[in-house]
Amino acid sequence: MAFYTIGKIVNTQGLKGELRVISSTDFPETRFKVGSKVYVTAKVSGAHQESLTIASSRTHKNFILISFEGMKDINLVEKYKGAELFVTEAQQQKLPAGQYYYREIIGLHVIDEQGQDIGVISEVMAPGANDVWVVKRTGKSDLLLPVIDQVVKEVDVENGVVHIEMMAGLDTDED
Repeated sequence: MAFYTIGKIVNTQGLKGELRVISSTDFPETRFKVGSKVYVTAKVSGAHQESLTIASSRTHKNFILISFEGMKDINLVEKYKGAELFVTEAQQQKLPAGQYYYREIIGLHVIDEQGQDIGVISEVMAPGANDVWVVKRTGKSDLLLPVIDQVVKEVDVENGVVHIEMMAGLDTDED
């Protein structure tokens, strides 16, 4: 079963079993709502994924404060400090057309308008207005590809390719 990180437990909050979580998901209101099931890696056993249900959830400063069902005491939850929270692939939300999870984009081959294989997307950066895909190329420096309609023409996740139009000045390693 595949697990995807949604946050990290950074500390306890008070004495009644609340935990401070730094969210790493785009859907915190869904992931951390009361009744949601999450998985946590128990510190003691390492790889063991423990399934827990969220009993309460609220935001406080830059954190999300959560508690788990049946754990209303700091002594019961202290073992989770430093642990990451996960959801399964089945719990992943369907994204609207034209939007993708980073894990779906990384590894796709980039093909230009002449049908040339430019390279493989190795990383997704989110510096501001639009994402930037880092394309690893053989014998050349990485290409920083802005994810805008003028450049990205088609994303075909099923076939593992992205079709682009190489705008003038985009490739600084051109021959």
